[in-house]
Amino acid sequence: MSSMLQDSQLTDEVEVVWLEDPADLDYVRQALDKVHTRRGRPRYERDGRLIGFTNLKAGAASDPDSGLFARRTFFLLPHDRDNDPAGPYEVGAPGEAVDPRTIEPGKVGAKTPRSQKGRAADVAPAGR
Repeated sequence: MSSMLQDSQLTDEVEVVWLEDPADLDYVRQALDKVHTRRGRPRYERDGRLIGFTNLKAGAASDPDSGLFARRTFFLLPHDRDNDPAGPYEVGAPGEAVDPRTIEPGKVGAKTPRSQKGRAADVAPAGR
């Protein structure tokens, strides 16, 4: 898993599926996971919760060595800002965190002031 994803790794994505409404989340973590299927909810084996995932096009190739498909998952851990607003990510965010409002198929999500500094970045007066 690398937090430094490239659009070139996501060319087979056709859909982002949200299991939770991401509108109220400052950030989600994104990872490129190896899974057995092109579509549907992938197995989730981390602490925390799965927020969403991508589906791949019908012709997407699997890895020739493992037979697995590379698909993005979007998740949050128990110590992330939504669960623990005054915790370690009250300000700042983990390296793989992106603003869910910037996620679309085939495009790496972006870091924004909201994802990196928290909701306060959206309401801070100009010049601060």
